[in-house]
Amino acid sequence: MRAPGLLLMLAASVADAQVSPRTPIVVSGHPWAPFISPMGEAFRSKTRDDDTLADWFYKTDLNRDGFITSDEMVADAERFFATLDTNHDGQIDPDELAAYEYQIAPEIQVNSKTKPLPGHVAQLARSIGDDDELGTDEDSDAGRRHRRNREDFGASLGIGGALQGAARYSLLNMPEPVAAADADFNRAITLQEFRQAAVARFQLLDKARQGRLTLVQLEAMPHAPKEDGARPKRDEKTPDSRIGNSLPPGW
Repeated sequence: MRAPGLLLMLAASVADAQVSPRTPIVVSGHPWAPFISPMGEAFRSKTRDDDTLADWFYKTDLNRDGFITSDEMVADAERFFATLDTNHDGQIDPDELAAYEYQIAPEIQVNSKTKPLPGHVAQLARSIGDDDELGTDEDSDAGRRHRRNREDFGASLGIGGALQGAARYSLLNMPEPVAAADADFNRAITLQEFRQAAVARFQLLDKARQGRLTLVQLEAMPHAPKEDGARPKRDEKTPDSRIGNSLPPGW
C-alpha cells in the first residue's frame, strides 16, 4: 500500500527539479515581420538581434566585397529558383507557385500568420467606431492612434491604400515577386524569366546607377514594419517611391 504514495513523492520531486531556479527558462523573442528579398525569398529572425535584410545581403554578396552587383543578384535568383523548382523541369509551374505562397512565404498572403490574431481585427473596428463617435483631434495622441488603427484595419482586410502581399516586407512594391517574373503571362516562370527579373529589379534598386548596391543604401529604403508592427510614417498623399510591377493577369 505504500508503493502508490512513494511514486507520488518521487513524481513531486521530479516536478520540483524541473522548475528549479538552477534551470532557467529561456524565452526567445522574434520580430513581427520577415524580410522578403527582391526575388521573393523570406528571411526570418531566429533571435531578437537578427537583421534579416543584412542576412539576405551577405548571402547575395558572394565575393564579400561589401557590394551587390547585377551578376550577384542573378546568381541569387538562380539559387532561389532551384529551391522553387521542386520537380527540376526548368520552370515554376502553378503548383510550385502555390507551394511558395502557402508554405515557403505564407506571410505574403493577406490572412497570413503575421497578421493580427483572431479577435484583433474586431477590436480595431470597435476602437475606430468609438473614436468616431467621440471625435478626435487629428494632431493629438488619440488622433494619431485612431489613424494608425484605421491603417492596420485596412491592411488586415487587404483593402484601402495599404501595401499588399510581399510589398509590406520588401524593398520593391511587388505583392507577389515570384509570379511577377512571368514575363509572357503563360503561368509558367522559366529560369531565363527569373534571371531577367533579377536584372530589372537590380536596376530599380540601383537608383544612383552605380552598378552596385551597398547595405547602407538598402537599409535607407523602407522594407518592413517596426518590431511592434507599426509601419514607418509616410505621407498618404505621396505615392510609394518603390517602383514595382503588379501581378500578371490570371494569377
